[in-house]
Amino acid sequence: MKWSRQARAACAAVILGAAVPAASVAAQTFPAKPIQLVIPFQPGDTDNMLRPFVDRMQEFLGQPVVLNYKPGAGGGIGAGSVAASPPDGYTLVGSSPGSLVVVPLANKEVKYRFDDFAPVAALAEGGLMLVVPASSPWKTARDLVEASRRKPGDVTFTSSGALGITHLLAEAFAREAGVKWTHIPFQGSGPAITALLGGHVQMASTAIAPAQAHLQAGTLRALAVFGDQRLKAYPDVPTLRELGYRIGSPTLYGIAAPKGTPPEVVDRLYQAARQASEKYAGKIGETLTTFGAQAHVLGPREYAEYLKGQHALFAEAVKGLE
Repeated sequence: MKWSRQARAACAAVILGAAVPAASVAAQTFPAKPIQLVIPFQPGDTDNMLRPFVDRMQEFLGQPVVLNYKPGAGGGIGAGSVAASPPDGYTLVGSSPGSLVVVPLANKEVKYRFDDFAPVAALAEGGLMLVVPASSPWKTARDLVEASRRKPGDVTFTSSGALGITHLLAEAFAREAGVKWTHIPFQGSGPAITALLGGHVQMASTAIAPAQAHLQAGTLRALAVFGDQRLKAYPDVPTLRELGYRIGSPTLYGIAAPKGTPPEVVDRLYQAARQASEKYAGKIGETLTTFGAQAHVLGPREYAEYLKGQHALFAEAVKGLE
């Protein structure tokens, strides 16, 4: 039998009469049963970004990872249930800035905060972008800004919901560009894109997935993406950073555990995600491209720093709307 380094250390501690912390013992046997990954949105959203990794993590964990959908309150219901779960690594949340950061900032009735979680890993970068109908006179984001300056408040835009991530990112961009837009929210990205195509609004801040079919058909035009780098699925669409704006943080989807989860357990989960991403990089990349996304793997520490940065960004955005 080949023992792990942690198991050998625990055995030596017992032989020498030293006490082995309960958390360390639990980590050595983790996972001993199926893991529940709570998806705080309807199917077809966050799960599309995570499933290519999660389905393959099971190979390295030796236990199934079962998706449990708990949508509602912009991701707040599902995320809140995980924050209140035992910190043992068996209940995780499919995380995004929207559910972990934006919801508790925008909704004071939500009981959790972004630091009530132990980040495990960022896995995928799902693009958010500004889009207009193909018939729009605006060919670039600069065209949009110039038109907005000529007629402050006349430009209308939509998002997936008031004080959601797509709304706040657009407002942050408008504030940096020194322009003012009129926000007309809809309940979800699908209705927002329908309103845009119907001529009820002039522009949309949206996730790529609900707009993808229309972008590919040529009925919508992408002006710019929010992110640090261009997306492989849309190599001709510039980032706002390229255009000279500071607003350019990528939207990363990943996995988080309740605060207090043993570091050894968090690392075990991260290593499984990393191994899956390395062994199946080609297949994962192909799948993500169909959703306008790409792999973007970060470890627990780097993912925590990313979420802190998102908190600072959106705290400022929310403050500007209060």
